[in-house]
Amino acid sequence: MHSDSISDMLSRIRNGLAVGKTEVLVPFSNLKERLVKILVNEGYLAGVEEINSPYRSLLVRLKYYDGKPAIQHIKRVSSPGNRIYVTKEKLPTVLSGAGLAVISTSQGLMTNKEARKRNLGGEVICELY
Repeated sequence: MHSDSISDMLSRIRNGLAVGKTEVLVPFSNLKERLVKILVNEGYLAGVEEINSPYRSLLVRLKYYDGKPAIQHIKRVSSPGNRIYVTKEKLPTVLSGAGLAVISTSQGLMTNKEARKRNLGGEVICELY
């Protein structure tokens, strides 16, 4: 079975939030680093730091508001066995625009709102709110 490192990371974040952890450790990849930085910029995560002990990892700082997780729902959309691509006309709207989808476009990873602004479609990586 080929594991999906993105859904592994999303599960670690989801599980960390469920038990009230302040941070989770995720094995490093450039894609995961870009994805986490988008979530930090959009206010869903508190921060991220690359660490090299004992191997290259991302230390993802989780965010809470009044003791509630900043991320209520996070879901992998496209997976290695089932890629989900959308045209710019079919970009997802999550929770009537209150949520966020991360799209992998020809110009890199970006939010569904950013992809819409730039008239780009791509692979839907995940959705959250």
